[in-house]
Amino acid sequence: MEEGRPIFLQVAELLATAIIDGTLAEEAQVPSTNELAAFHRINPATAAKGVNQLVDDGVLYKKRGIGMFVATGARAKLRERRREEFADQYVRPLLAEARKLGIGAEELKSMIDIREGER
Repeated sequence: MEEGRPIFLQVAELLATAIIDGTLAEEAQVPSTNELAAFHRINPATAAKGVNQLVDDGVLYKKRGIGMFVATGARAKLRERRREEFADQYVRPLLAEARKLGIGAEELKSMIDIREGER
């Protein structure tokens, strides 16, 4: 867990990342709040708040008496949300800076292609 960010949001993000990368498949059971709390050494109520955030978002659902499960379509939903966040956090500022520097779309694409080729 990292300092400065609410722990429950970090729990929700860890679970969301596991869904996006396929570690937690759709319809798979999610670790219980007690398991999450023990693993991360946090309060079970905090873990539950993170899990409930994903329930409220329609990413997880509860099977009464069994536990929490990944909803069908959760991966696509989370990927779309992350893509929008990526655009807001990285692409918009990149485009704004490119405009200031007089870099057009084609030149920007070329710069990206060159950097991609360096990997």
